[in-house]
Amino acid sequence: MTLSFYLATKNQNKVSEIQDILKNTGILVKPAPDNIVFPEETGNSFEENALIKARHLKNFVSTEPVAGEDSGLVVEKLGGLPGVISARFAGEPADDSKNIEKLLDLLSPCKDIKERKAKFITIAALIIDGEEKIFKGEVNGFITFVARGTNGFGYDPVFEIPGIGRTFAELTMEEKNRISHRAIAFRKLADYLLKR
Repeated sequence: MTLSFYLATKNQNKVSEIQDILKNTGILVKPAPDNIVFPEETGNSFEENALIKARHLKNFVSTEPVAGEDSGLVVEKLGGLPGVISARFAGEPADDSKNIEKLLDLLSPCKDIKERKAKFITIAALIIDGEEKIFKGEVNGFITFVARGTNGFGYDPVFEIPGIGRTFAELTMEEKNRISHRAIAFRKLADYLLKR
């Protein structure tokens, strides 16, 4: 029997990325059915938002496992912002380049890279057989002074990984998927499914 779960997102980038992360596990990642409209993410934490999405999707695919995912950037100097509003940081409609512009503008007084500490966090919330399980992935880094690289999405062009000296957007998809926050969270989820 093939192990699989539905992913509670309309973001095709996320679906592709998670499919790629789990491609060698034998676990099938299925996009949410087209007709589903997800509710607003009103949670105060990544966990709450991931569960809002997973629980909503569970209403439509009651017999199969579902996973909700919420990710964001947490910047120390900004008191944890953009945090749960990472995707909507610069307001609606959501726009990656405007979000990055706002972030760099707010950090412009910080001239030393050490003052620009940040971390990417992913929470994957799995609902299976009536149980809810939470898996967390976290990667520490720094916010660059300018955007670099053309791969990835979101804040990838301004998130530099220490020791590598490149942003997520300067890595290939394969390189990113070995070390990213999303990869860490979803590998934990995959391990759980495989060991059940």
